[in-house]
Amino acid sequence: MSRETPTTAPATDLPLPPPNAESQAFWDAARDGHLLLTRCTACDAVQFPPQHSCTACGGTTGNPFTASGTGEIFTFTINHRAPSPAFKARAPYIIALVDLAEGPRLMMNVINCAPEDVKIGMTVKIVFEARGDMALPQAELV
Repeated sequence: MSRETPTTAPATDLPLPPPNAESQAFWDAARDGHLLLTRCTACDAVQFPPQHSCTACGGTTGNPFTASGTGEIFTFTINHRAPSPAFKARAPYIIALVDLAEGPRLMMNVINCAPEDVKIGMTVKIVFEARGDMALPQAELV
């Protein structure tokens, strides 16, 4: 029987990324359960994180859109030692690089599964973990 990775810790104890003018729309969408990406209007490249100019062509206009919410594990690591007391209740936990169906690669935790169940190439769906007034994208195995 597989042991499930703990996925709960007081939201106020876990670190939060600081939103800025370029990322605020992303965080607002995440709080509503949507993964927001940007498509460059000049070259059609999809990018993450939100930023002023396209990393592919330098264009400065992008259209935000909601991603499909699926991806594939490119690689992962299992952390057995928490970097701070806030993460101790979650250890061991999985950090993965996930290739989204739309192209960008995001780093996120894989939650609600045993570490030994995770394999490179597995399909995941993106879910959102509430942390105070924010929500962070996380991955669950499909």
